Amino acid sequence: MSESYDFLFKFLVIGNAGTGKSCLLHQFIEKRFKDESNHTIGVEFGSKIISVVNKMVKLQIWDTAGQERFRSVTRSYYRGAAGALLVYDITSRETYNALTTWLSDARMLASQNIVIILCGNKKDLDSDREVTFLEASRFAQENELMFLETSALTGENVEEAFVQCARKILNKIESGELDPERMGSAHRQCVSERFVEDLENNNHWGQKRFSVQVTKVVTPP
Repeated sequence: MSESYDFLFKFLVIGNAGTGKSCLLHQFIEKRFKDESNHTIGVEFGSKIISVVNKMVKLQIWDTAGQERFRSVTRSYYRGAAGALLVYDITSRETYNALTTWLSDARMLASQNIVIILCGNKKDLDSDREVTFLEASRFAQENELMFLETSALTGENVEEAFVQCARKILNKIESGELDPERMGSAHRQCVSERFVEDLENNNHWGQKRFSVQVTKVVTPP
């Protein structure tokens, strides 16, 4: 059965290993916490249609491995991305310190205009916090990012992070600031890439992992 939507956006979930990126995506797609989560190998994929400003928007989301040995593979997925969740762990200063590198990669390899929301994950572990809300908020403001603290465990702000990012992309498209065909989105068009169709039809979320290189996944024909 074909899906009906107005826009399609390619999203990335980026950040260091161990920040809970896969758990955030699983919570968004499945509305539950992913109890057993190993480090992502290559990339993982998920998709969901959401309602944003009276438009149906399909998000095709690529969760990238955070380990350095996979960076050369995962960078190939950045092209054409319209939005991204830039994730750090509020209990890990090391993951926060790496944000500048991840941000630079996204803007260089995807687009200078990619819409990014900074997500301080593991909000439920506030007693172990190493990065303050104020510090991260200032980083977001200095780098023109949206910002939320999230919890993949409880679901707090998880859907809101994806929705806020999609809403900002839509606002920029409708104001003429962004051209959807250059931002990895398609207006009332289906993705022609068979590989992605197979993933959407057969993906058992949380079990399928792959590290093959794919390009031009969501570029409209």
